[in-house]
Amino acid sequence: MRTIPVSVPVKAGLLATSALGWAVVVGQASGMDSAPGTMGLTWIGFITLWTLMMGAMMMPALTPLAVLYAGDGHGWPARAAGLTGGYLLSWALFGLLALGAALGANRVADDAGDASRWAAAVVLITAGVYQLTSLKHRCLTVCRSPLHLLMHVGRYRGRLRHVRAGMYHGAYCVGCCWSLMVALIALGIMDLAWMAAFAIVITLEKVWRHGRITALAAGVALIALGVVVPFYPDLAPGLHQPPLPMEGM
Repeated sequence: MRTIPVSVPVKAGLLATSALGWAVVVGQASGMDSAPGTMGLTWIGFITLWTLMMGAMMMPALTPLAVLYAGDGHGWPARAAGLTGGYLLSWALFGLLALGAALGANRVADDAGDASRWAAAVVLITAGVYQLTSLKHRCLTVCRSPLHLLMHVGRYRGRLRHVRAGMYHGAYCVGCCWSLMVALIALGIMDLAWMAAFAIVITLEKVWRHGRITALAAGVALIALGVVVPFYPDLAPGLHQPPLPMEGM
């Protein structure tokens, strides 16, 4: 009987995790307009949904590394599951900062009035500029190098070593992609089109041979969007409250 390569169940597991995340997020976003704040969720609900969003967006890019890390020997399920769990834990911890950013965005939208459009411009331009920096390049280089992870975590010991490996890689992924997530908060956390666009950018950055060019192009696009958004503030519903309808209209 022909043996199924370990890479098959590892890929299937991660892509199924991504599909589950997308299914939950699409269901949550159904009938919901993008708006500032936490969309009425409690902090636990927000962190849970945020982690599912990260699973939806990030798992395709994590798949090649997970296949390599799992290997093909005894214990590969624990290696793959630990790496994935630790990776998502890093993004869940970042979700606490995202929660603060979402609450701050809600306050800006409520209190800043017309100035909120300029706040949106600053957020998007800052996110775009980060895409062009050496720190972004360094984090992206580590994310694109499975050898770096394997060399670093080879000395990890204990039952949680695979989780620690996932958190280590996840920390670099956060360093690589945090600006895109902040931009997503400004553009609308539950905007499925922007989520899909950023998921494609993140995957191409990490697995395509022209990933660095993809990162630079995304940065230029965000800067251009930031220049335009003060004149079209509805492009950034995460930092802009739409005007109330006039009575009698």
